[in-house]
Order: sequence, then C-alpha cells, then structure tokens
Amino acid sequence: MKAQVPDSPLEDDDLAGDDMNGRMCIVTRESGSPDELIRFVAAPDGTVVPDLRRQLPGRGCWVKPERSLVDKAVAKKLFSRALKAEVTASQDLGAMVDRLLAANLAGMMNLARKAGQFVSGSSKVDGAVRTGEALAVFHSASAAADGVRKIDQARKAWHLGMETENEIPSFRLFAEAEMEELMGQNAFIHAAALAGQAGEGVVKRAKLLEQYRNGGPSRATGGAGQQKQ
Repeated sequence: MKAQVPDSPLEDDDLAGDDMNGRMCIVTRESGSPDELIRFVAAPDGTVVPDLRRQLPGRGCWVKPERSLVDKAVAKKLFSRALKAEVTASQDLGAMVDRLLAANLAGMMNLARKAGQFVSGSSKVDGAVRTGEALAVFHSASAAADGVRKIDQARKAWHLGMETENEIPSFRLFAEAEMEELMGQNAFIHAAALAGQAGEGVVKRAKLLEQYRNGGPSRATGGAGQQKQ
C-alpha cells in the first residue's frame, strides 16, 4: 500500500522508502526532507508551477534546489512522468524558481527588519558580528572590497575569540539592480541577520537561494556566495 502523510492535503506519489517525511528528487532520485527539496505541481491550465510553501493541492513532485536540475527536468520532460499527466513545463521554469526564491528571501529580510532582527550599515553589521548577535552577514554584489574586508576581519576575530568551528556565514547574492527591484528603499550594501526566529528564517532562505544558484550546498564563508552569471 502506498504510504500516506497523515492530515496532509498533498498527494505525492514519490515518498522515499518508508520515511513518512521523505521525498525523492525526480532528476537525481535522491531522497530528502521537504525542506531540502522544491515541490512542483500542475496548475489548472496544465502548466508546471513551483510550490515553495508546499501548500498547493494535488499530486506533487520534487527536485533538489539546484537550477541545473530544474532545467534538466524540463529538458527531459520529467514532470509529465512524475505528475502522471500531460503537463507543460516552461523553458524559463528555472528562472521563475530563481525569481521566487529571491523574492522570498527579500520578503523575509523585510519582515526580520520590522522585528528588529535585520540591520544594515557597515557599523551596525560590524557591531553585531563582534558581539556574536549576527547569524549571518550580507553584502551587495557591488559592495566595495574594503568594506567587505573589514567585516570579514570582524567575523574572523569573533571566530577566533569564541574558539568555535562555526563561522558567521557571509552571502553576496544580489546585484544592485536586483536588490533595488526586490527591496526598494530597504536595499543595502552591508547587512546582518540577527538572532531570533525571523533572522533564522532569513539565513535559511539565503542558503536555499545560494544552493539553487551555485549548484550545491551553501558555501557561505569568507565573503563567498557570489551569484553565478
């Protein structure tokens, strides 16, 4: 009998083994939790759409959060087979997912700012890093090297002082134009996500976007995380 997720509106057929929370990527056939994959469903018009919040009804399928894998699923027409229906996956589906992930991150940054868990400006970021309040730092892709270097020095000092293996991650995900489009007056050069639920939400979404763009798990250290062109 096909395993079912109790009290769930989803109708996914690709549960991985006996793990009730497991799903399987339709490209790599690797299993993972819902938080480690992106869900796709068929819209009423038969087009494939991403379901980042995993709330849309109907049969779904899953892909690891990597742009190349979404593009491969489109090219090889894997969505029709996985969804057991004649569906249409747009050639720009990979780009659509990128835009949604970026908008999701920017929205969470704005929520965290309202909650007092996201600050911008080099002095505030430096202070948050040195006190250990920062969960992660963010730089615009156009940020000056000197400004990034000073904050990296603060990250290194905190890391050495705490004698911990865990560094404060650093991301450079948004070009200036993209950030202004997504965040408007809240666009920043340097920023930091602070401790708290909203700040943790920012870091989680940043790692997901970086993984999607870079084709692998987040490597956000030492000012890394540059967007691939």
